[in-house]
Amino acid sequence: MKILVCTDGSNQSQKVLEKASVLANGNIVDEVIIIYVYDGSFVPGSEDPSSLSEDFKKWQEKSKKKGEKILSEAKSFIEHKLDSSKAEEVNIRTIYEKGHPSSKIINTAYNEEVDMIFIGNRGMSGFKKILLGSVSNAVVQEATNCSVTVVK
Repeated sequence: MKILVCTDGSNQSQKVLEKASVLANGNIVDEVIIIYVYDGSFVPGSEDPSSLSEDFKKWQEKSKKKGEKILSEAKSFIEHKLDSSKAEEVNIRTIYEKGHPSSKIINTAYNEEVDMIFIGNRGMSGFKKILLGSVSNAVVQEATNCSVTVVK
């Protein structure tokens, strides 16, 4: 079984990692893919890199480093949660994507032929009062090739 674990560095993502690590410790998971999607599309002018200011380019680089750090920490978390005998059997890798989070998650799940997606019900967005976040809602509705587990 191959699982895709979505993270954004939030407290909710930590719960997702915890649940995914429990499943990964079982006998059915062969591969864990951890994905972080950076959505920079809301910034005016981001479609044309030549029009970006140096400050914005620095901000983008800082955001990429943050995403890579989040992925590294998530991978380490899963590795440390695995039993020593299971650690050699499970392949753990990370994917950093830039774009619309739900689209990237759904496309990655399809392209990687995952069996299950683990995602939090809310991420780091400012819409904390929404019961089911827009990203997780879209993933639940549009991921047709696999199961989706929404972690609260």
